[in-house]
Amino acid sequence: MIEYRNLRVALLGGGNVGAQVARLLLEQSEEFANRVGAGLELVGILVRDVDAERTVDLPHELFTTDAESLILGADVVIELLGGIEPARSYILMAMNSGADIVTANKALLATHGPELFAVADQVGAQLNYEAAVAGAIPILRPLRDSLGGDQINRILGIVNGTTNFILDQMDTAGDTLEEALATATDLGYAEADPTADIGGYDAAQKAAILASLAFHTHVPLASVYREGITEVTPAQIESARKAGYVVKLLAICERITDAATGQAGVSARVYPAMVPRSHPLAAVHGANNAVFVEAESAGSLMFYGAGAGGVETASAVLGDLVSLARRHIAGGPGVAASIHADLPVFDIGSITTRYAVTLEVTDEPGVLATLAGVFSDHGVSLALVEQSMTPARPLTSSHAAVPSTATLVIGTHEATEAALAATVTDLAANRFVTTVASVLRVEGA
Repeated sequence: MIEYRNLRVALLGGGNVGAQVARLLLEQSEEFANRVGAGLELVGILVRDVDAERTVDLPHELFTTDAESLILGADVVIELLGGIEPARSYILMAMNSGADIVTANKALLATHGPELFAVADQVGAQLNYEAAVAGAIPILRPLRDSLGGDQINRILGIVNGTTNFILDQMDTAGDTLEEALATATDLGYAEADPTADIGGYDAAQKAAILASLAFHTHVPLASVYREGITEVTPAQIESARKAGYVVKLLAICERITDAATGQAGVSARVYPAMVPRSHPLAAVHGANNAVFVEAESAGSLMFYGAGAGGVETASAVLGDLVSLARRHIAGGPGVAASIHADLPVFDIGSITTRYAVTLEVTDEPGVLATLAGVFSDHGVSLALVEQSMTPARPLTSSHAAVPSTATLVIGTHEATEAALAATVTDLAANRFVTTVASVLRVEGA
């Protein structure tokens, strides 16, 4: 058997994940060579400062600030810089020079995926990105390859560990969002600026990638509806608990039919939702991730595990590298992205789901009948109504008595988002309603 030469691997980024990738490549070089059929030679690590302190002890001579020389001398480029630029330019340079790519850059793929895939197809490069979604969990290759002959109907994903930890703390420990976020920060689950996580931006980027793969259609990031968890309150968590639900931030990708036109298309969205405690996603605790896939023939599938962490994410990066290296040795172009279905991407108004609407209302005769009529006017059917009372404050010498109020939690049957939105608008204007306290969608029921 003729031995294949070593494949030269350039690593862009020496942060938490990059350092673990480099360590494992060096420590397990012989094992990787046995798996691939050729040596994987780490030829350099691009960093901003070659003398900066590192959490992993790596040979100093590997570090460089010369991106162009490193990239142009590589067979494979692993991009772990994050962000849009210079990552995009470096990947394009690498592919145009004949290198294959492994990246974990969800923001770049969600924003510039079609451009990168088009260039990869044009030059015959491989572009692997398993680590871009759900860390160590193998989900992208199963969607692309294992389920490539099936029809994916729906994906429900917990794809952000920070928000899952926060909501889990609120549910299990009774914390406020602020208290749970402080704990997440102390444990290293949340960044100093947690906006990307708690605002739902990170999950939306991953939803765009998942939907594009699952439905063979380019789903732009701008078409992903996004709500974060910043408005989730302990009262909502407790109300969900009493009703047998838990609140999770979900990335949802599904095939839908627009109710107005009858046209088939897809939806991608991110928002906090109530999930039945009997659903597998309800048992995902801490900072873990999980992706629940509903396929036409395969049925329901669950992918669960660590969604972040240096060594965990490095596992996905190296899995991509081994797969890519084997194909590199075998020869032939990379596999083009399957985005040829070109289904329309509908906005949030087209989706159909169930809802839990919490209202503060005055305690007067006829309130329930009037509010039920508001729902009925918009074609939204009620499934349940729960009521709790707030007693009136007594009359004092300086103030008139404040009438008692009631809290109503109204659960609906399935309705379109557009119908529910119109209902909420009319409820807010109703004389019996003092506050529309919250609206949560119900998923997985």
